[in-house]
Amino acid sequence: MPKNLVIVESPAKAKTIEGYLGKDFVVKSSYGHVRDLAKKGVAVDVENHFKPEYIVSADKKQVVAELKKLVKEVDTVWLATDEDREGEAISWHLYETLGLDKKDTKRITFNEITKTAIVKAIENPREIDLKLVDAQQARRVLDRLVGFELSPVLWRKVRPSLSAGRVQSVAVRLIVEKEREIDAFRVEDFYRVNAIFSVANGKIKAEYDQQLKNEKEVSELLDKAKDSVYSIADVQTKPAVKKPVAPFTTSTLQQEASLKLGFSVTRTMSVAQRLYESGKITYMRTDSVNLSDTAIAGAKAEIQSAYGANYVQVRKYTTNSAGAQEAHEAIRPTDFSVHAIDADRDEARLYDLIWKRAIASQMAEAQLERTTIKIDGSNLSDDFSAKGEVIKFDGFLRVYMESDVDEEEEEVMEGLLPKVDKGEATSYDKITITQRFTRPPSRYVEASLVKKLESLGIGRPSTYAPTISTIQKRGYVEKPDREGAQRNYRQWNLISGSISVEELSETTGKEKNKLAPTDIGIIVTDFLTEHFGRIMDYHFTAKVEQEFDDIAKGLMEWTAMLDSFYKPFHENVEETLEHSERATGERELGAHPENGRKVIARIGRFGPMVQIGDENEDGEKPLFASLRPNQSIGSITLEEALELFKLPRNLGEFEGQQVKANVGRFGPYVQIGKTFVSIPKEEDPMTISLERAEELILQKREDDAKKVIKTFEEDPEVQLLNGRWGPFLKIGKNNYKLPKDVEAADLSLEQCREIASKQGTTKRKGKK
Repeated sequence: MPKNLVIVESPAKAKTIEGYLGKDFVVKSSYGHVRDLAKKGVAVDVENHFKPEYIVSADKKQVVAELKKLVKEVDTVWLATDEDREGEAISWHLYETLGLDKKDTKRITFNEITKTAIVKAIENPREIDLKLVDAQQARRVLDRLVGFELSPVLWRKVRPSLSAGRVQSVAVRLIVEKEREIDAFRVEDFYRVNAIFSVANGKIKAEYDQQLKNEKEVSELLDKAKDSVYSIADVQTKPAVKKPVAPFTTSTLQQEASLKLGFSVTRTMSVAQRLYESGKITYMRTDSVNLSDTAIAGAKAEIQSAYGANYVQVRKYTTNSAGAQEAHEAIRPTDFSVHAIDADRDEARLYDLIWKRAIASQMAEAQLERTTIKIDGSNLSDDFSAKGEVIKFDGFLRVYMESDVDEEEEEVMEGLLPKVDKGEATSYDKITITQRFTRPPSRYVEASLVKKLESLGIGRPSTYAPTISTIQKRGYVEKPDREGAQRNYRQWNLISGSISVEELSETTGKEKNKLAPTDIGIIVTDFLTEHFGRIMDYHFTAKVEQEFDDIAKGLMEWTAMLDSFYKPFHENVEETLEHSERATGERELGAHPENGRKVIARIGRFGPMVQIGDENEDGEKPLFASLRPNQSIGSITLEEALELFKLPRNLGEFEGQQVKANVGRFGPYVQIGKTFVSIPKEEDPMTISLERAEELILQKREDDAKKVIKTFEEDPEVQLLNGRWGPFLKIGKNNYKLPKDVEAADLSLEQCREIASKQGTTKRKGKK
């Protein structure tokens, strides 16, 4: 038997490491955390120094049993989980759960999975760093306390089944505040003047130095421009340099992968994890831009080999973000000589991005020449300007150009310019004045939200992806596709002294993958901000993150930190439960035109809805209707609300039964008898025809028939069906798994009942 057991978190990591170690080592995976806070109750003894109640997860009992067996058969256990706080905590939980002996246990870390790094780690073991463990415990316990105490407040004061989280709720607040900025924005128009001039050596595209405010100014400028004499007023040529940016941290990788590859934050981290575990890149959760001396030497050698010595410029980067750990490294390739990898498309593209960014950071500056030409019109108060840029030496630009997550698309008139002399005469070919419009603030994409959270000091590399994923899963934030709207604008053209006006149109407001708050997200945010201002405060949230860092450095005791947080928070919860009003986001839309009853929009038990009447006011039972997916209680009009009460629509009869169209909890549907059939999302229940409803009903019957493998006349409730995951047994409303070695079609009624008696039911998953 091997003398050494190495435990890592993931099977992929285990497989890579096992290839580097000899026959004396066996490498096994813990598949992440083996234990966590108990799911039942708060699982934290607040009165006993916040003692956590940890239990081995049900799905990890087999893993723990196998690891315990192996521990008895080896001399030394090497805990080789990741080098961050989460990894340190996993090692500590393994140490406690497996009952390891301190003298036979060694903790090792590495930030890349290469043979050199693994051997070096084995040669330099250490003990588990309990300060890092305490920092992770503090975060886990604090987040459990906040979630456990805040969620019931939301259940009672807003709606059942809601939940709140310390960092997630603050992230939603950012998105809600951005939406309010957009709602408050008022579009104004202005007029941009561009021109094409002819000179001896070619054409010059230029823009007038002043934007015009109204059509009166447009007319005045065109009249003056028509009769002006034009000449080159000034030519300025200046050298400039462009410097490369630092190698990737977790957040900058997420931002750049979003902009260049279209990856979500979660997708980026998943792909980066695979690259790390297969030994291609260094550890992907880091806030450091530092590169090791070995890495810098490797990059330098590769740049000299691939591009030449004049492309080398060694740099040391330092991090500005609070709490960054410079001992860690930035994300980089483990071997700079590997320009591209043979892997799946996502991995190959992300590796390419990481390689380029890291190698560019050690390359020479780009040498540029920037030229500005000013063109004077004899009757005009301002000049036209043309800007051009020439790359004299490409330097790092040969490899990489950074994107800007905050960049708005604008018309940029830069390029090569013809040679001109000051005082040289010129003439316009065409002067164009285009009506433009101010833009509202841009909604966050995942990458820009990460950038904002990082700038506020909220969250750390390991928390960005789960935070953004959670707020979407909880239904507080969504990514609606906005089709945009048509907008008309005018354009004036001056050619050869003649002025013409064109009426043009464009699509504005078209969006995809932008984060927007849902109605429930807005109401929960407003409620929490009103009653839990401290929890929702950006500076306070950043201060808590700093305190976690202080615990990790040994500057603060974790239970003392929790004590100072929890007491005022708990009092706040009790006060809110006792004295706050329910939050429904209620908005009065007006009176019903026929009966005068009040019409309101609000959040109901199952989501956004409109209501006609109030029993307390008019003594009659109110009428209710759910909002459509593209509607919001904040913007729905009285007319749109009344349209919703035209449902259910009677479409007519089919096979002697009434067919109705309606909208329910799970979207629009048609109904015949007890059969409900979903209406495809691109179709409208307000306009769907009886003929189309019949098609949907017949299609559902056909699909349902394909699902049936076998039924029994003696007991119609017992069915063998084809499901998403293969054949299963259904008795009444309960579903049962079939043993792997049976053929569904061969089962008898007695065998089906026997299978059901031997196992519990598996609940059908409803839509959330």
